[in-house]
Amino acid sequence: MTAPFSPALCATFDPPVMAARKWIAGRSFPPDKPLINLSQAAPTDPPPERLRRAIAEAALSDPQAHVYGPVLGAPALRAEIAARWSALYGGAVAAAQVTAAQVAVTSGCNQAFCAAVATLAAPGEAVILPSPWYFNHKMWLDMSGVRAIPQPCDDSGLPCPDRAAALIDAGVRAVALVTPNNPTGAEYPADLIARFHALCAARGLALILDETYRDFHSGEGAPHALFAAADWDATLIHLYSFSKVFRLTGHRVGALLTSPARLAQAEKFLDTVTICPSQLGQIAALEGLRTLSQWVAGERAEVLARRKILRDAFAAGVASPDGAPWRLLSSGAYFAFLEHPFDAASDVVAQRLAERENLLTLPGTMFAPTRAEGGDGRAERTLRLAFANADAAGLAATVDRLRAFRL
Repeated sequence: MTAPFSPALCATFDPPVMAARKWIAGRSFPPDKPLINLSQAAPTDPPPERLRRAIAEAALSDPQAHVYGPVLGAPALRAEIAARWSALYGGAVAAAQVTAAQVAVTSGCNQAFCAAVATLAAPGEAVILPSPWYFNHKMWLDMSGVRAIPQPCDDSGLPCPDRAAALIDAGVRAVALVTPNNPTGAEYPADLIARFHALCAARGLALILDETYRDFHSGEGAPHALFAAADWDATLIHLYSFSKVFRLTGHRVGALLTSPARLAQAEKFLDTVTICPSQLGQIAALEGLRTLSQWVAGERAEVLARRKILRDAFAAGVASPDGAPWRLLSSGAYFAFLEHPFDAASDVVAQRLAERENLLTLPGTMFAPTRAEGGDGRAERTLRLAFANADAAGLAATVDRLRAFRL
């Protein structure tokens, strides 16, 4: 007799990137039409040499790099994050003497989200997610028994605070936002973020703000002013990742900024799940914060240049062989969100793009409710391109393959 499985876990959808890889499993690709993999938003290059050397030196010479560290992260990294965030966001953050007591280091930003939700919501309670959503956020809510209430965004990828307000019921504990957004790339204006913050503060909810892609924002300076309030930690739960900015994806280093009281609860979750974040990864993140600001500026410029290539191509027109146009709905950070021109669901379109054009993307059905699930049809009409790992030639080839594609 087989032992039982968790119903909530079994009901959670499969990891989308892994599901898409099955479409190309076992295939080989000709030199004249190699695979262009735009399915995953993760750097494929190693960290810069300075960070690799810091990791290597610590691994060889620092015995403490191989033992358990503090559950909430290395004090030096937590203090550096507090100082850097105070300087970037300004206002009353520094005046309120933000210390490491409001900062935790986590094993990646996904774990920061999981820990935040664990402090907020019990099974049956709810978090409002913008739709299309970041799929790992939806997966964690589903497997935790926490209701994910989708809030449809407009075509440019922006959510509406008024629509969110109409969705709040007695079980809602938080609103979660991601900016720049995954999957749409949309950059939320500061005044929009402020309106969501005001809504959450007025209703006694948390605002979970995931800024994993902050370092690739097209605007200069702080993307919002939420940390300027002396009591910012009463409402704001801020999430961050070192994976993209320093190419530390395999080292799993993220950050969670919130109140000392909430961190005390999050510590229980973090201790149970991983005990402590990676010591070597934290050493690399600290080195990056202290020494790589100019390098990060160069990485940002390159990502923005790649976004411009796509924007210019779609502004000039990208159409299928029968003349039906592809539409670029939004773009930013690592992502472009497209509307396809075909009379078929996006999961069908994405699989056939992989089969016929050797172009791997993710369908909108992986990011939003389908019509059968109560959606408005946008999931079936859209695709995500994670373009940050494609160079200029790869992006040109991507556009050419979209133009050549027949369903």
